Amino acid sequence: MSASLTLYSYWRSSAAYRVRIGLNLKGLAFGFEPVHLVQDGGQQHAAGYRALNPQALVPTLCHGERRLTQSLAILEYIDEVWPEPALLPAGPRERQRVRALAQLVACDVHPLNNLRVLQYFEREWHVPQPQREQWVRHWIETGFHAAEALLAEHPAAGDFCEGNRPTLADCCLIPQVYNARRFGVDMARFPAIARIEAACLALPAFDAARPECQPDAPAGI
Repeated sequence: MSASLTLYSYWRSSAAYRVRIGLNLKGLAFGFEPVHLVQDGGQQHAAGYRALNPQALVPTLCHGERRLTQSLAILEYIDEVWPEPALLPAGPRERQRVRALAQLVACDVHPLNNLRVLQYFEREWHVPQPQREQWVRHWIETGFHAAEALLAEHPAAGDFCEGNRPTLADCCLIPQVYNARRFGVDMARFPAIARIEAACLALPAFDAARPECQPDAPAGI
């Protein structure tokens, strides 16, 4: 398929970060449309963007006339449309493991720490910032203890979550590690995760997807 790709993204969105990694791993060129999740009351709530994505979330990936939402579904879509290099292993057991690791982050950890959750805590319940940040750390650490156990010395783990090439699991893990560091999680307690992070960030596809490398990132971060 030759239709153009446009990613609606926010520099610090971990869901958008996942998709940027996947697109980069595939070597796919894409246009960029910033959606600032805080300015103007949250640009994701504007009528024009809601017409693209009724959930008012990022990312949205437009492939020609197709409007694709939900980061994991987008990643599997691009893996099916552009099969090489694959984001999922060939075998069913290996694919299950990769999906499980990806969903541990995307379905169990990230939703509890999403910006809209933290904004609700602040707006509706007036939860002070230190307590909101404690909430974030608690759920990241809970998820990372489980992920560490699944990764440390597992026979399927190599340089990356599964073997010696990055997969869907790595696309999800690395943005969550970024969030962990942002909120002061001690990554020394998670050596397997930190080792995989280092291997991933050594690759240009991951390095270029970093939040601070995005065109909408604030200067000087």
